[in-house]
Amino acid sequence: GAQKVGEDKFWYLTERRKIPLPTPPDMDNEGNYIVSLSRVVSYLGEKAEALGVEIYPGFAGAELLTSGDSDDGVVLGVATGDMGVAKSGAHKASFQRGVEIRARATLLAEGARGSLTKECMKRFGLREAAGAQEMTYALGVKEVWDVAEGNHRPGEAIHSIGWPLPRDTYGGSFVYHMKEKNRVSLGFVVGLDYNNPYLSPFQEFQRFKTHPAIRGLLAGGKMVQYGARTLNEGGLQCVPKLTFPGGALIGCAGGLLNVAQIKGTHTAMMSGVLAADAIAAALAADPTPAAEEEEEAPEDAVPKLISLDGYERALKESWVWSELHATRNIRPSFKFGFLPFLAYSGLEAYLLRGRVPWTLKHAHAGDHTATGRAAKHKPIAYPKPDGELTFDVLSCVAMSGTNHDHDSPSHLVLKDAGVPKAVNVPKFAAPESRYCPAKVYEYVDGELVINAQNCVHCKACDIKDPTQNIVWTVPEGGGGPKYTAM
Repeated sequence: GAQKVGEDKFWYLTERRKIPLPTPPDMDNEGNYIVSLSRVVSYLGEKAEALGVEIYPGFAGAELLTSGDSDDGVVLGVATGDMGVAKSGAHKASFQRGVEIRARATLLAEGARGSLTKECMKRFGLREAAGAQEMTYALGVKEVWDVAEGNHRPGEAIHSIGWPLPRDTYGGSFVYHMKEKNRVSLGFVVGLDYNNPYLSPFQEFQRFKTHPAIRGLLAGGKMVQYGARTLNEGGLQCVPKLTFPGGALIGCAGGLLNVAQIKGTHTAMMSGVLAADAIAAALAADPTPAAEEEEEAPEDAVPKLISLDGYERALKESWVWSELHATRNIRPSFKFGFLPFLAYSGLEAYLLRGRVPWTLKHAHAGDHTATGRAAKHKPIAYPKPDGELTFDVLSCVAMSGTNHDHDSPSHLVLKDAGVPKAVNVPKFAAPESRYCPAKVYEYVDGELVINAQNCVHCKACDIKDPTQNIVWTVPEGGGGPKYTAM
């Protein structure tokens, strides 16, 4: 159920202490609700189907259907992936060819770092068309707990900065007390522009739970679900052109998360509403022919596409754009250092509200470029898990419900199989074995082994790999985590 936020807390953490700070205006959750997003999505899916919307769970959008080249081409729809393909590439007895779904307008709503969105942005030069910077991301690692009786305070929302992260690394925590009896959702977010290749976002989260304030909350409780996902942190500076011939980007596919609030659901929903309004208006003005008329057209005919330029204009005139504009300078100010960031972001949050003639740029042209050489850093000695409060990666992955067909091609593709051994190990001390929160990447006898079946679809590897050698593609069918409480 939905739990109205009752109390906001904002802490600066040291290793042993919590120092209460004023809650920044952008993190004031008055009037907001704490929910399980996986349950909200399921609920909305049922409502959509009741209205006649066709939803295809278990079918991944694997390919953009396009016509022409990148200069004059258009997006005609999406094809789902083939099913029943063995790891060897051979067709199994269960083989089924993917299905082409064509439409007059295609909306990409894949969330952060979607594979079709990446292809679309490159094909149509959407970042360059908007003069946008390369997106910067964070990785959020999350657990849902049932805590002991007496530790549950429904409606309490806590955010923190500081320990255990070093001061040159952007990030923080959240702890939300949900409506369900004794249910608490907590997590840790680490900016992927961190420099130290020995840092592990997963291990930083485990260490965070050992803080006295968090240890006391979780003592006697039980972890019931685990997950991880990257999120957009670039803000307005990184929003690309949102429309392309034949469709548009909505939600986090377009980078619309408000990083100062650590929220993107509201902006994603509003962008969907505005895109739907633009499509509805276009269809009212120029209806799609009846099915029997369409059957007379040749199979390769290009449908009469809908222009969604009105969607982008409406978005830029909405509160979504105003929010992103007001908070645009907070995240990039971290490049000046932790204390200057606190001072400047406080000034922006309480006084300036984006009403300044400058727009700060992010420090890096892609998070992968921020990764430092291992020789300049010392390995981090993370504490061993105790199995009650802190856990090893594989124990957590088991709690995500993730599942993939073992006899299917890996959806994690290396452009050059020699790069991990030749570059990642000697220069960066194999960072993929640490930034991945699911132990997908490990080295055995000096060779990289990809355990694709562990993948929780966070997309961190596609973002943080130093040479951009790892490409995340969609797995077969409904493979991936099975979140029910996240």
